[in-house]
Amino acid sequence: MAIHPPLLQPGDTIGIVSPGSPLPADQINLGITILKSMGFQVITGNYVYASNGFLAGTDRQRAADVMSMFANPAVKLILPARGGVGVAGILPYLDYRFISANPKIVSGYSDVTVLLNTLYQNSDLLTFSSLMLLNFRMDTPAYNYDQFFGMVSSASVPKFVLNPPGIPLVGKVPGRVSGTLIGGNLTSLTDTLGTPYEIDARSRILFLEETHEPINKVYRMLNHLKLAGKFNDCVGIVMGECTECGVSYGKSYDDLINDFIVPLGKPLLTNLSAAHGTYKAAVPIGALAHLDTQSSNPSLAIMEPTVSAPASA
Repeated sequence: MAIHPPLLQPGDTIGIVSPGSPLPADQINLGITILKSMGFQVITGNYVYASNGFLAGTDRQRAADVMSMFANPAVKLILPARGGVGVAGILPYLDYRFISANPKIVSGYSDVTVLLNTLYQNSDLLTFSSLMLLNFRMDTPAYNYDQFFGMVSSASVPKFVLNPPGIPLVGKVPGRVSGTLIGGNLTSLTDTLGTPYEIDARSRILFLEETHEPINKVYRMLNHLKLAGKFNDCVGIVMGECTECGVSYGKSYDDLINDFIVPLGKPLLTNLSAAHGTYKAAVPIGALAHLDTQSSNPSLAIMEPTVSAPASA
């Protein structure tokens, strides 16, 4: 069973880091202002505002910021400013044993996917494919906050990964399976193949989503995962949105799911609103889940606490 980080409560401290690409200072400051208005304390890493081209500082600098947050006993949530590119560059410089001994909530998506899954695989830490600092804005849908805080501020079980009202989850291949949830952004997961941080899908439920890629390239990455054995290894598949993914050669994202994913024969849930879309479901990476695509109301249920409650006085 994964290590459950302590839950987030009003007044807790949130540590902001930039593990990948830089985020403009005005957007960082806006997110911090909104977090403070919600009643949280906020601290920033030394390189949060750094910019080195498409990276926010060197790999070692960005890794040092992440480790400083794990080392700070006051910090309960480590919140990346954004993803972008470059998160994989910090992985060799993290102390995974120390992280296991000092668990924190870590949330994000996009290129942060590699950090989330590596922390689970190397430190046994349950993480969250959910909000980043750039998502704390005045126009953020209430659904996004409800999903995020529902996962990180309550130890109740079961929890359900739900879409907003009016956007149905779709069961494409019927079945009922249980397994640990892993995954996230398709590009980021494909980039782990052949590295020490390669995604391990054995007996797990694999969640995938993508953004701003033509469908022929999405096919190429899915086929890469297939050739690497990841679809053989997993017990079930959850497909999120492919936001702003254009039709290629007359094929849409739905066509690709029907032509490529459905024939794999694994229980398949589609149309999950998550990550790059307007609506962002919170998906706990490393949590035991039950996938039901057989009933009339398909569901993804989280069967273990995603955070730990404070000890009773």
